[in-house]
Amino acid sequence: MARTLQSTPLLISLSVLAFLQTSYAGSIAIYWAQNGNEGTLTQTCNTGKYSYVNIAFLNKFGNGRTPEINLAGHCNPASNGCTSVSTGIRNCQNRGIKVMLSIGGGVGSYSLSSSNDAQKVANYLWNNFLGGQSSSRPLGDAVLDGIDFDIKLGSTQYWDDLARKEGLFDYVWVQFYNNAPCQYTTGNTNKLLNSWNRWTSSINSRIFLGLPAASAAAGSGFIPANVLTSQILPVIKRSPKYGGVMLWSKYYDDQSGYSSTIKSSV
Repeated sequence: MARTLQSTPLLISLSVLAFLQTSYAGSIAIYWAQNGNEGTLTQTCNTGKYSYVNIAFLNKFGNGRTPEINLAGHCNPASNGCTSVSTGIRNCQNRGIKVMLSIGGGVGSYSLSSSNDAQKVANYLWNNFLGGQSSSRPLGDAVLDGIDFDIKLGSTQYWDDLARKEGLFDYVWVQFYNNAPCQYTTGNTNKLLNSWNRWTSSINSRIFLGLPAASAAAGSGFIPANVLTSQILPVIKRSPKYGGVMLWSKYYDDQSGYSSTIKSSV
């Protein structure tokens, strides 16, 4: 089960050889479901651009709350309308794409009150989205590949307990945007690369560079595709912990074509 956490060449012949020896191939992860105009899950996977899709979000849970999923304009979970997403999940998995449920997000109501509460949430996730059984699975009977943590609100307590109930993280996509100390600013890659080095030296997981897929997708930190492919990816791909690029979100990627531009360089 996959888990994720939501920054002078010598001689030409020698530098090319060194790059080939130390450059790692990566994949693209995308967030889907927060805009009804971005196409279905099946259509998202059929583009062939993405290796991981995070369904966003389960944005109400924990501390006695009745869990709720919000997939924006895609479906209405209150009337069991999101169970049809199972078809898309299976279609993606049949293409070798991992599909995960993202919990949290920037809008919602969630927190954990204790280690025992974390266990209850873990049980809920297992029975309703992963390999367990429940009569009220919001996304139908398809079994997701894992859980993505995109925790932005409330207390920082007990999330480590929840992670341990679910297993430790296989992938960490770090948000290198809306975060001034670790993001790209025009003409300056230093803060991002320094932050990337800190993450890759302290986390024993595959690290993804989390970016907005368009300038409108975030308040700050957008990286023009040509800067990413020429100045940033060649550097971070030297790390054996490099996993690829995470993009927010499918809707914005549709508008910009960002993933299509960078895919061959990721």
